Amino acid sequence: MKIKLLIKKYAILLVLIGLIITFSIISPVFFSFENLINILVQQSYVIIAAIGLSFVMISGGMDLSVGYQLSLVSVITSICMVWYNISIPIAIIIGITTGIILGLFNGIATVFLKVHSLIITLGTMTIFQGISYIISKSNPIFGLKPEFKFIGQGYLFNIPFCIIIMLVCAVVASFILNKTYFGRYVYALGGNEEAARLAGVNIDKMKLIIFSICGFFVSIAAIVLVARAGSATSATGVGTEFTCMTAAVLGGISFKGGSGKIWGVMTGVLILGILSNGMQIIGLGTYPQYIAKGLVLLLAVGFDTYQKSGKKSKMIRKNNTEKVLAQ
Repeated sequence: MKIKLLIKKYAILLVLIGLIITFSIISPVFFSFENLINILVQQSYVIIAAIGLSFVMISGGMDLSVGYQLSLVSVITSICMVWYNISIPIAIIIGITTGIILGLFNGIATVFLKVHSLIITLGTMTIFQGISYIISKSNPIFGLKPEFKFIGQGYLFNIPFCIIIMLVCAVVASFILNKTYFGRYVYALGGNEEAARLAGVNIDKMKLIIFSICGFFVSIAAIVLVARAGSATSATGVGTEFTCMTAAVLGGISFKGGSGKIWGVMTGVLILGILSNGMQIIGLGTYPQYIAKGLVLLLAVGFDTYQKSGKKSKMIRKNNTEKVLAQ
């Protein structure tokens, strides 16, 4: 019984290991130190953005604007450095502040309009898109300083610096979610919002903070992405929200909220990254990768629904049994 529970709990890790073994057998090039590090570097900004989105999804919300938050923060940070010659630390602070403001804006709109965040962020996504194109005048921004590029391309103790940033973000997020009262409230909010409200949790304030945290992590992801690419455009990061959402669901975060762990999200991103990398190595193009990612999302959603319905049925049976015994 314990083995069955362990397999169920760590199924996502088994899938990751299975993919690594499969691609390693098909192509010896895949299982090389350089390629595995390359996958981690490529996925570092996705993992950081997915960590931010996880806070929103665990609380029962959704943020579809993550891609254009990445775009807007990338453009503003780059313009500060290249067009206005602002120092790197100040430009980074401006970029992070922008991300927090964008997240806060999503939170305020969700709270005051009393509409699900899925619809709200569908609207704000186009707003952020328009602002990004207007500010950048639809032009790419080149000429970032080497000191800034170090964030995405440099090494510290022979470890890519972006991987170190990713690990720090993961540790901080895990600590907040698992070791603080705030983290428990996030899970409570996603589990049952009305019950959390009756228990004394300030629902509106929590949503504002959660969306702001999402914006914070997305802005970190944007800075890592721009530093790695060495340039920024209004298309930078667009579409990342679907990868993050797929990875989050794949990693165990339910669309209905209330469950999920950061390590699961990281594993989900790595599965998608290994899938893309492995398919490229064996010669499959971009379009088959789209199909594979779509199928993975459908399977993850189906598995999530199956698990939820199974738990619900079990709870109903338990309640019925208790009623019968009470009679």
